[in-house]
Amino acid sequence: MIVLLLGAPGSGKGTQSQRLIKRYGFKYLATGDIFRAEIAQKTALGLKAEGYVKAGKLVPDDVVLEMVAGRIEPGGQYLLDGFPRTVDQAHGLSEILRRAGTEVGLVLSLTLSSAEAIRRMSSRRICSNCGEVFNVISRAPRVENVCDKCGAALIQREDDSAATAEKRLMVFELQTQPLVAYYKGEQLLKEIDASGAPDAIEAAIAAEIDARGKAR
Repeated sequence: MIVLLLGAPGSGKGTQSQRLIKRYGFKYLATGDIFRAEIAQKTALGLKAEGYVKAGKLVPDDVVLEMVAGRIEPGGQYLLDGFPRTVDQAHGLSEILRRAGTEVGLVLSLTLSSAEAIRRMSSRRICSNCGEVFNVISRAPRVENVCDKCGAALIQREDDSAATAEKRLMVFELQTQPLVAYYKGEQLLKEIDASGAPDAIEAAIAAEIDARGKAR
């Protein structure tokens, strides 16, 4: 099964991705990870993407699609995070999957109020050394502003400030609304309430995946 996971910043998409990989054995594909790998390996596609990434621009669809196509194997079970981002990319993904003899089986959209998403993001802290992620509300470090893992100082990224978080949410909504409408029309989209505890969210997601798997 091919599962797509959509969710605004702060929705817990990263946490749920890791839980689903462990639970179902999905192969995980995230465009950010793919870009970094291709750029680090200095592949032809990586070199194309690097200029756009450094300039803070979106990587063109044809480059993104080619990168994704190179990672889809026939019969594979995949969880896609952060892709597709547009309806055009969704059409491109459908063609890639068709050539691989498979298709999107389920699209999960983690829903959360803007106020809660901003609260979560502005509470996030990152280790300045090892990158470990904490949250002063839900996963506070044992010692304030000190990483449990390596003892380095915790910082708040500029992206996680309340003002920036609000802007990120606005961009996400504008970008994602057409994609959500598209997958609703394809009868593939299921909305998941992401306001609860991680265990409850995982259980709701698993129920949808299991139900879709049995129906196939």
